[in-house]
Amino acid sequence: MEPQLQRRVQRYGWDKAAKFYDDSWKAQLKPAQDKLLEIADLQLGEKVLETSCGTGLVTLRAARQVANGGKVIATDLSEKMIDEARKLTNGNSSSNIQFQRMDAEQLDFEDNQFDAAICSLGLMYFPFPAKALKEMHRVLKPGGRAVVAIWGERKNCGWAELFPIVDKRVASDVCPMFFQQGTGDTLRNSLQSAGFEKIEVERMSVTLDYPNDKVALMAAFDGGAVALAYQKFDDQIKAEIHQEYLDSIEPFRVGSGYEVPGEFVVAYAKKPAS
Repeated sequence: MEPQLQRRVQRYGWDKAAKFYDDSWKAQLKPAQDKLLEIADLQLGEKVLETSCGTGLVTLRAARQVANGGKVIATDLSEKMIDEARKLTNGNSSSNIQFQRMDAEQLDFEDNQFDAAICSLGLMYFPFPAKALKEMHRVLKPGGRAVVAIWGERKNCGWAELFPIVDKRVASDVCPMFFQQGTGDTLRNSLQSAGFEKIEVERMSVTLDYPNDKVALMAAFDGGAVALAYQKFDDQIKAEIHQEYLDSIEPFRVGSGYEVPGEFVVAYAKKPAS
């Protein structure tokens, strides 16, 4: 797909998903976000870049770690996501956060600006993930570090039938290579190609808990990557894809809910000091 079209789909799709995102994914993504922040080891006074900040779930925690002497500049392609993030941070009296709508593949910052750069569950959606990593490398200070969390291999993500179910009805064009960076050593190789060194990669097996059908469907369709395509469907088509998706995760049913397997990959890398 033409990259500009994919970016547009991403932007407006996440605009649609923004108001459902926290209810759909906050608990499910927390293990990856916890690991990302643990590995990033943000320090008081540091200047941090966050790309794909979404609703600010990581942003607020990062801002607390760098405290008032530091700063977090959080970017996202979706204005609605940033609006939701501003609501969260304003309500928590954060004064060291700046939000900007920005394409992670074309960062509007000078070279050598940040002590750390983080990206939580966003890299999979970029038309050119390697370009986004090169941009992170460019804006980091020499010796700065990048930490990236992504979804892992398709075979380890029990919810993965979502994409073909939607694409049978309409080309969602949202993430044609969604699982690529999480497969094998791809992310490590991408970081090396971007100029990073001292790369460490960790895989995490997790369980995504959904208490009932309603929440599982909200996460899949309203609050996630296919939200824009989903809005195009009439009630009959929605009922069909709901049932197909529930059938796909039926093996993971526990009582009235689901325990769906998933996998995250979290990587740490450093920009050479000179």
